[in-house]
Amino acid sequence: MLRLASKRLLGLTSREIPSRPVQILPRLYHEKVIDHYNNPRNVGSFDKNDPNVGTGLVGAPACGDVMKLQIKIDEESGKIVDACFKTFGCGSAIVSSSVATEWVKGKSMDEVLTIKNTMLAEDAIKAAVKDGELKRAKLKGNSSADAANAPIEKAADA
Repeated sequence: MLRLASKRLLGLTSREIPSRPVQILPRLYHEKVIDHYNNPRNVGSFDKNDPNVGTGLVGAPACGDVMKLQIKIDEESGKIVDACFKTFGCGSAIVSSSVATEWVKGKSMDEVLTIKNTMLAEDAIKAAVKDGELKRAKLKGNSSADAANAPIEKAADA
């Protein structure tokens, strides 16, 4: 207050300059992105001990986002019949998790490994598939070298 009064006395400010009106910018997100943010699909979790459930838990240290994505695999066909997620983070992490659960449903495990993006969803899908494959191999008593020696750095015990 004192600083403003002294500037006025010295003539350093002018009351005649009108302030600029505030411009409201339109949203730049696609309506589907906004819909997934406002109404995320498949939020929740499955029983991690179920041998037909693969769990991927990934995080982005740079921004603090953490995503747990789970897939339920059909025992006979090997296709993903359901998916769910829990994500703690920004809006884009929540949206990408919601979209990823929709993408993977009905697809084979090999098919979902081709999904590419630059967000956590790709890593979470890969980790969930790897966890599911390892559980299925253990269930069948098949300790093949590929499944046993595969890196599971991002498969979750959560």
